[in-house]
Amino acid sequence: MGQKINPIGFRLPLTKDWHSRWFADKPTYEQLLQEDLKIRQFIKGQLKNAAISRVDIERFANRVRITIHSGRPGLVIGRKGQEIERLKGKVTKMCGYKEVYIDLQEVQTPELDSQLVAENISEQLERRVSFRRAMKRAIQTSMDMGAQGIRVRCSGRLGGAELARTEQYRDGKVPLHTLRENVELGHSEAYTMAGTIGVKVWICKPEQTEGS
Repeated sequence: MGQKINPIGFRLPLTKDWHSRWFADKPTYEQLLQEDLKIRQFIKGQLKNAAISRVDIERFANRVRITIHSGRPGLVIGRKGQEIERLKGKVTKMCGYKEVYIDLQEVQTPELDSQLVAENISEQLERRVSFRRAMKRAIQTSMDMGAQGIRVRCSGRLGGAELARTEQYRDGKVPLHTLRENVELGHSEAYTMAGTIGVKVWICKPEQTEGS
């Protein structure tokens, strides 16, 4: 079972927490769900270079609290806080002018964040770096920073090949069935001249609870 589902969803609520924390009745659930997706897509699009790991959203009666986990918080804040204020204004408009709070949390070790590692590999593939080199470098860096295990999988027309295929490298242990292990999954896509290449990264981190 651990092979077929997202390891984060598999561990809810034992060692992981939800990225959207709110309750809604049936008529408004779909609307709020779509709003969450648009907010995440907008923030990731506006802050492409800020190494956004994930966006947590909490909703209250007339308030929305958004927590941005970033590897480069200085780019999110901007000069004298101008960037985050501009972002807050646009998100407030998307939320129907509810009261919006934006919190910023720094990702201390981006090399151990599966989403950031996957996006880093996809960026290298778009710059025409060899996929084997990019994958092995990411594995080596994560293991040096203290990861217990890492697995990287790339699928698509690797190296501009005629036929799509899947390549996978791993190091250490990544126990997908062991619920007490802190395993994270990151996914990204590289848009190359040959086509789209999907990148998946599983990282087993040493700590036991949710964290960046």
